[in-house]
Amino acid sequence: MSALSSRLPAFPWDKLEPYRATAAAHPDGIVDLSVGTPVDPVPDLIQKALVAAADSPGYPTVWGTAELRDAITGWVERRLGARGVTHRDVLPVVGSKELVAWLPTQLGLGAGDQVAYPRLAYPTYEVGARLCGAEPVVYDDPVADLDPARVKLLWLNSPSNPTGRVLPKDDLVRIVAWAREHGVLVFSDECYLELGWEAEPVSVLHPDVCGDGFDGVVAVHSLSKRSNLAGYRAAFVAGDARVLGELLAIRKHGGMMTAAPVQAATVAALGDDAHVREQRERYAARRAALRAALEGHGFRIEHSEASLYLWSTRDEPCWDTVGHLASLGILVAPGDFYGTAGGKFVRVALTATDERVAEAVRRLGA
Repeated sequence: MSALSSRLPAFPWDKLEPYRATAAAHPDGIVDLSVGTPVDPVPDLIQKALVAAADSPGYPTVWGTAELRDAITGWVERRLGARGVTHRDVLPVVGSKELVAWLPTQLGLGAGDQVAYPRLAYPTYEVGARLCGAEPVVYDDPVADLDPARVKLLWLNSPSNPTGRVLPKDDLVRIVAWAREHGVLVFSDECYLELGWEAEPVSVLHPDVCGDGFDGVVAVHSLSKRSNLAGYRAAFVAGDARVLGELLAIRKHGGMMTAAPVQAATVAALGDDAHVREQRERYAARRAALRAALEGHGFRIEHSEASLYLWSTRDEPCWDTVGHLASLGILVAPGDFYGTAGGKFVRVALTATDERVAEAVRRLGA
C-alpha cells in the first residue's frame, strides 16, 4: 500500500459490488437505492442558461461573476433568512464534496489539530482530516464531547446524511455560542436544507442562530439535490468574510474555478423556485411510497424527517439487510459506511425513477 493510500480509509462502495451483482441479476432488473444521485431531468431553464453561456473561451474567475455573487447573496437572504449578505460573504466552489475533502488542507490544518464531525456522517469529513494529517474525531454533542483547545474545525450536518436528522434551532444556537467562545470554526453542511419533510431545517446563518454577524460561521450549500445539478458540480459557501477571503486567495493559486457556463446555470437555478417545488413533490411521493412499503416489510424508520434518505433498520447487522434486499433486486447502502453506530441500519435513497420506486414497492409487498 502506498504512503498516500495508507492515510485514507478503504473506499467503502467497493464492498457493495457483490451485492450489486446479486441485485442486477433479478429478472426484473435492479432497483438502485444506494446512491443519492439525481435521476430526474435538469430543468429546462437551467439547461438553456448553460447553453447560452457555452461560448466562454476565457478563464472564469474563482470568485465568480458579479451576477453569480448577486444570485447567491439574494438566495441566502431570501431562503435562509440571513441579513446583510455581501459579495465578500459568498464563494462558489466546484461541488460541495471537493470543498469538504480539501477544506482542512486549505485552512492550513495538520498534525495536532482535530477536525470534528457527527458520529454518523458522510465519510468525506474524515477523508478531509486525514488528507492534511489532522486527527478526525466524532461527537454526539460537540459541546459535551469535544476539547475546544484541540478542535480547529467543527462540521455540522443538518439535515443529516445519512439519517435525515434536523438539528433544532436551540441546539444550533448553543453550539455556535460555544464555538465562538472557544474560537472553533464552524462549517455547517446544509446541502439538504430545502428537503425538509417533517421538520423545517434552520440555517446556521439565520440571525436567530448567529446574531448580527457571521463571525466563525460558514454554511455549505449545493445545487445537486434541489436542482438535479450533480453533474454540473455547482455549489457555494456563505458566511464569515474573513475565512472566505482566505479561501479565495488559496483557491486562486489552485485554479479552483467553477466553469463559466455552470456559473450562468447557477444564476438561473437560484433565481427560480418553481422547479424546486416540482422536484420536492416528486421526492415526497417517492418517500411516502417507499416508507410505507419498508414499514410493511418489517422495517423501522428512524429520524428521516428531512433529506433524500430513509434511515431504516430491521434490528439486524446491516450487511444482512443489504443481502436480503439484494435478493429482491433492491440495492441500498449499509449503515456502517457512515460510522460504526450505523451497524444495524441501511440508508435507502429516494433517487430512483417513479417506475423503479414502484417496482421496489411491489417487491417489498410481495
